[in-house]
Amino acid sequence: MTDDDTTRILAELAQIRRADPPTHGGRVLSYVYDHGRPELDRIAAEAAAMFLPVNGLDPTTFSSVARLERDLVRFTRSVLHGDEDVVGSVTSGGTESCLLAVKSAREGWLAQQGRRAGDPGGPRPEVVMPTTAHPAFRKAAHYLGLVPVEVPVDPATGMVDADALLSAVTAATALVVVSAPNYPFGTIDPIARVADGAARLGVAVHVDACIGGWLLPWWPEGAAGEPWDFAVDGVTSISTDLHKYGYAPKGASVVLYRGRQRHRGQYFATTGWPGYPVVNPTMLGSRSATAMAAAWAVTQALGTQGYADLVAQTAAATGAVRRAIDGLSGLSVVGDPAAALLAVAADPDRAPAHQVDPFAWVDAVRRRGFLLQAQPAFAQGDGSVLPRTAHLTFTPVTESVTRELVAALRDGADEVRGRAAPGPQPDLVERVITGGLPEEMAPVLSTLEAMDGDAAPAALTSLLASVIDPDVGHDTDGAADA
Repeated sequence: MTDDDTTRILAELAQIRRADPPTHGGRVLSYVYDHGRPELDRIAAEAAAMFLPVNGLDPTTFSSVARLERDLVRFTRSVLHGDEDVVGSVTSGGTESCLLAVKSAREGWLAQQGRRAGDPGGPRPEVVMPTTAHPAFRKAAHYLGLVPVEVPVDPATGMVDADALLSAVTAATALVVVSAPNYPFGTIDPIARVADGAARLGVAVHVDACIGGWLLPWWPEGAAGEPWDFAVDGVTSISTDLHKYGYAPKGASVVLYRGRQRHRGQYFATTGWPGYPVVNPTMLGSRSATAMAAAWAVTQALGTQGYADLVAQTAAATGAVRRAIDGLSGLSVVGDPAAALLAVAADPDRAPAHQVDPFAWVDAVRRRGFLLQAQPAFAQGDGSVLPRTAHLTFTPVTESVTRELVAALRDGADEVRGRAAPGPQPDLVERVITGGLPEEMAPVLSTLEAMDGDAAPAALTSLLASVIDPDVGHDTDGAADA
């Protein structure tokens, strides 16, 4: 390969990336977590490059991986008030951390029953959670053979009642899940009360702090209001993502357990084949060490004071934007969000002619250069309906664009106030599959919202599969020669 080849390849990659929204600058209010510090990007990139050829499969061969993982686990547990009895692993992301926590709880529950995974007969273990728990736990239940038991939350506050959650616990419950905070509404579940009740029932409790674990410890005025991490005796495991407010590149997360036996429950080990002995602490076998190295470098560079400074910036931006949204007629923040996540619904106290539909608002704000996230209405098992909302996630860099963002939010609301979002379009899914996504997403979200629980996942699967299908309406210029 010549220097010209290298230049051509990298130029083509740069051209491909230009199709993406900007990942720096505070214009994407979901998916990306921008610290606004170029020096952190540089140290993360150089750290990752050092570990490109390293295989994290076997830390007894690559001892550097063991060192990085020990340091990250030690630092994370100190932030989350864990003592020397708290141990864990670095994973590829929040979904893997949550899945491993469910696996560990399943193994513990089966051991109490005198059973092993795959044994015939007997009840299936259950995982009890609010409807606002992350889909990773539904995915874990699906993969691992547990029954998800979902408890409705209050549509006005986005909060689950502790007694309602505990009343769903039975002899089959392997794990109770709570969030700090939940993603849809940014509210913190009543963790201390749930953990205390679950401990008396002998049931494990997992705190999903994937998005809050690197925010809440430093949030001003005590966002959580009460202890929520390992300071609570009944909390048995916690997940928290280094690639969110820990500011490491994707994908790096940490899952921690109170007790080494619980940690060992996430492992898979076998000598039942003629090759090398296999022991995998996480879902992956071979795994890249690049994100782990980058996470290590970023945490070393920031330390607790660096995180406190970034949280202070995030809190200032969140407060400023929250005050602006509170002043927008026709919109209402759902509940009392704890930190940097807001869900904004049409104000239920205003007449439709004065309301702002969140789906229409998201499209209007996008035309002004900022990407919010639309969340469809959700019918809960008790018949109550959580409202459709626009979701905003703030980061430190939001502080630098607050004035421009507030203007976009205000002008977007003024544009669509009193205008209903487009209704469901029965042929929309097929049109998207063959022709790509439309400029405005409100019709797509309205159509998905109107589908029943079985049809929507199938439609989403078809939509996403079409995006990466090389034979469905995509330009193949520039593909590598066979």
